[in-house]
Amino acid sequence: MSACCGPSREEPAASASTPVYGGGSPGELVAIPAGAFTMGNDGTVGYPADGEGPKHEVVLDAFSIGVTTVTNDEYATFAEATGYVTEAERFGNSFVFAGLLPDEFPATRGVAAAPWWREVIGADWRHPEGPHSDLDGRGDHPVIHVSWNDAVAYCTWAGGRLPTEAEWECAARGGAVGLTFPWGNDLEPGGEHRMNVFQGDFPRTNTEADGWAGTCPVRSYPPNGFGLFEVTGNVWEWCSDWFDPGFYPRSPRDNPTGPAQGHARVMRGGSYLCHDSYCNRYRVDARSSNSPDSSAGNIGFRIVV
Repeated sequence: MSACCGPSREEPAASASTPVYGGGSPGELVAIPAGAFTMGNDGTVGYPADGEGPKHEVVLDAFSIGVTTVTNDEYATFAEATGYVTEAERFGNSFVFAGLLPDEFPATRGVAAAPWWREVIGADWRHPEGPHSDLDGRGDHPVIHVSWNDAVAYCTWAGGRLPTEAEWECAARGGAVGLTFPWGNDLEPGGEHRMNVFQGDFPRTNTEADGWAGTCPVRSYPPNGFGLFEVTGNVWEWCSDWFDPGFYPRSPRDNPTGPAQGHARVMRGGSYLCHDSYCNRYRVDARSSNSPDSSAGNIGFRIVV
């Protein structure tokens, strides 16, 4: 994966948390009808190493997907009901964008390929920027600092699962064909901001022209054609598939679920840190990945039933 999208852990996996059983609610969903769509791109955009092409037809059964990413309030309900402890909490740290830390924040370990990522002791979903931060006023923001494993635990409790990569892209396109973004091909049509991405000179200066420095509340921007909010920008979204940049040419046409094995899981949608100067992965056909136990301040998820 690209370290700019979210750093990976290099430590042994933390010990498993208590098993999570059903009992929760998947929240508000939108039904996506069965049918075919064109997935991927022709290779003229994005990064060859990500394996975004070739374009190929995919046929999916009907499914329902979360109208928004799972929020802090929703994850809190899950944690309180089950006693679940996330991997960031068990590791005792997670990765935070340096631009969101106070100027006086003590020096911590960075990521060599992406020094704007800082390992912060005590950063987790309840403390997004570390122990000095909390969720006050952020109940309707997407939950972050959740690993793939943490997302699966929530989905299991709520009676659902993570979307496959194909389901995610189909839903994110909103019924549109061949567009770069859910609304069209222009990043800011008519000068209007349609998603939460980095504005200014990355990583030094964020002008916050779109109104946000970090995450924004879900439903901050207009929904796509299916009624889904923030499918691009804001936070990366975990998918169920293992990641393989060479998978598309051999991907099954009907209900693909990704490779049988791998080392990293697919992430989709980009985040508030994406910027066209280094990471234009805030497109509906863009993809990235991370190890299943990794977490960062720009990774969340939405549920499928």
